[in-house]
Amino acid sequence: MTPIRSFAVLILAISLSAQSSLAQTPARDPSARLREVLPADVAQRVLARIAAARARQLPAEALENRALKFAAKGVDPISIERSVNEQAARMEVAKGALASARASAPAGDEIDAGAEAIRKGVDGSSISFLAKNAPSGRSLAVPLFVIGSLTDRGLSSDDALQRVLARLKARASDTDLESMPGDFPARGSNGQENRPASTGRDFGQSHRPATAGPPAGVPGNAGKKSNPGQSHRPPPNK
Repeated sequence: MTPIRSFAVLILAISLSAQSSLAQTPARDPSARLREVLPADVAQRVLARIAAARARQLPAEALENRALKFAAKGVDPISIERSVNEQAARMEVAKGALASARASAPAGDEIDAGAEAIRKGVDGSSISFLAKNAPSGRSLAVPLFVIGSLTDRGLSSDDALQRVLARLKARASDTDLESMPGDFPARGSNGQENRPASTGRDFGQSHRPATAGPPAGVPGNAGKKSNPGQSHRPPPNK
């Protein structure tokens, strides 16, 4: 074997070994990260709530991401705990509403989307109605997030539901649905009079909870860890 070929074989072997090592390295446990950014007592309660959610087949990862995101924004730990508890309760309602309307079990992203819709004023019966009347086999994650976004733009939950359902029956794609909120002025723009107050996030943020920015009202501090003593910070958008 020539020296050049031997060198190439050696490089290939090193590369394959490195890739194998990376593949075998587990992702960092979110529970360990939560213990780093939350006081011990709060972390214990939050992790117990997340474990209970996981046992009930709720999207526990979304709760972990929620807690970590708020901690990175400097939200005080007690408010983070309350937000996780309330979101988990909304997930339970959303799961029940979806499960009662379809034979198939709801997916995690559908439950998460349903919880966000409930947070923005949509009730469980509306979620069930959507699930019963949407085309069979269609994921409801994006439709539910769009309904929540439309309520952010001032539509009533019933109006938002009917608009999204009409698009679903017309076989609109998820991309088409995602464009719907752009047809309505954002809050603070002209034409917002007579629109009800809302504290929800825009659709472009809320349907990507792991990477999106914070909900309205959440302070930012350049990603610093939360300080248990800073109880004067405003609570997260629940």
